[in-house]
Amino acid sequence: MTPARTADAGAASAPVHADGGARVLDATRLARLRWRCRRGMLENDLILERFLARRGEDLTEDEVAALDRLLDLPDGDLWDVLCERAPASPDVQPLLLELRR
Repeated sequence: MTPARTADAGAASAPVHADGGARVLDATRLARLRWRCRRGMLENDLILERFLARRGEDLTEDEVAALDRLLDLPDGDLWDVLCERAPASPDVQPLLLELRR
């Protein structure tokens, strides 16, 4: 069991972006998101893994929410959306553009 952190200790070690702003995702939340991105379809795995490697630490709350909505889709439906064979809701379109880069 690990000891509880005091408020001062937590404030002193809060993760920050390169630009000095607070990070949206701490290491634990990012690890959980990475785990959730593991899919049964290799193509989806590759796209999601590369995206998180490139942008994971810099995701905004809106991007995390959009990614959560995409991850709620079954693998085949997610693949169709990523390949633009199926429409996606407008709120996930900006994230889809990033995923396709």
